[in-house]
Amino acid sequence: MQPTVRLNHNLLAVESEHTVHAMVELTAPEAPDHGRRGALKLALVIDRSGSMTGDKLAVTKACAAYLVRRLAPSDELAIVTYDDAVDLLAPLAPVHTDDLLSAIAAIDPGGSTNLSGGWLKGLEILKVSGDNSADDTTRRVLLLTDGQANAGITDPGALVSMATSARGAGVGTTTIGFGDHFAEELLTAMGDAGGGNAHFAPTPDAAPAIFAEEFEGLASVVAQNVSIEIRPGDDVDLVEVLNRYPATPVAGGVQLALGDAYGGERRAVVFALHVPALAELGMAKVADVVLRYVGVGDQIAAHELTLPLMVNVVSAAEAASAQADHAVVEEVVVLEAAKARDEARRLADEGDFTGGQRLLRASAHQLRLSATGSAKADELLAEADMLDDTGSTLAPSSYDATARKRLHYDAYRARRRRDPGR
Repeated sequence: MQPTVRLNHNLLAVESEHTVHAMVELTAPEAPDHGRRGALKLALVIDRSGSMTGDKLAVTKACAAYLVRRLAPSDELAIVTYDDAVDLLAPLAPVHTDDLLSAIAAIDPGGSTNLSGGWLKGLEILKVSGDNSADDTTRRVLLLTDGQANAGITDPGALVSMATSARGAGVGTTTIGFGDHFAEELLTAMGDAGGGNAHFAPTPDAAPAIFAEEFEGLASVVAQNVSIEIRPGDDVDLVEVLNRYPATPVAGGVQLALGDAYGGERRAVVFALHVPALAELGMAKVADVVLRYVGVGDQIAAHELTLPLMVNVVSAAEAASAQADHAVVEEVVVLEAAKARDEARRLADEGDFTGGQRLLRASAHQLRLSATGSAKADELLAEADMLDDTGSTLAPSSYDATARKRLHYDAYRARRRRDPGR
């Protein structure tokens, strides 16, 4: 992993307080070719409750078959189905395509939604599949559902806590929500806590692309358990982290769990620091950033790297004439737009559609301003257009469960966006 740290302003005026944004960029190495990648151990957990009847279950089965055909003989896959009961349709074993395809074809719709039972079965299978830290195997539960958890364990806090514990035991969780009746906050929180991803399929047609994206990522993992620790210096305060990753307080700061890194991708973590008035001119350290991860591939090894975050204290006139780092400013604007989506959703839930539209329009305007002269102009303008389109649906006649979920997942995507870099 190649990390860099940069500030929107690294020239600070002497004897003045400042709030600055810092961006940690992580660039992952390219993934090895398919024949040399680490093995996958996956538990595919499929909701077969009555609401999945029809196209949703048919497409889910087709996507499961797609996954089976893409896996290598050295990979292992288990298939679990659940309604009010949980069934182990195929135990964890090396991929035998014909047997797995037959098992998938036999899935029929059933009754209620024991989401916790199905997911816990997938965790149980993977946790007992060997030493979860001794090799470069990626272990992941893929949980698919279209409904609320209405049987078994239904408390969201308990489910998220269990996803965190499972991640600590080397088993990740990715969630895929279908339609407009599932609990999006729960599924994204489980994906976050589990170090995996969370996807939204508003219609069955969206599912194949989601499976392709998830498989591509799983097949190119180059680092596991990536974390960033932010340690502010004396009298420096951490104001906020603009991304939304699971955060754990640690001595002297906070640790963010970023999950796995895929080959060639770029990730960015942005946070704000309040720096007190510094009385002496020259270089000063305001924080340390600690990167930790386990590299996988030819050599499996834990890595730790500490990066000092430095500022240059100069005269007020010199600080005022300095240009901001445009790349950091762009990232802040994108993440502030994610925050605006969440706030617009809250306002719409309360019936204040005008307030929500105003927020989204303001964010779109900021994105367009940042696009001027930017190397990422197309990306920023596309994000602005998306905000404008979303604002047009923020009205009593069109704000429904699907529109609400789109706002939620668009904000989630912006905060955790992965630049594939390839």
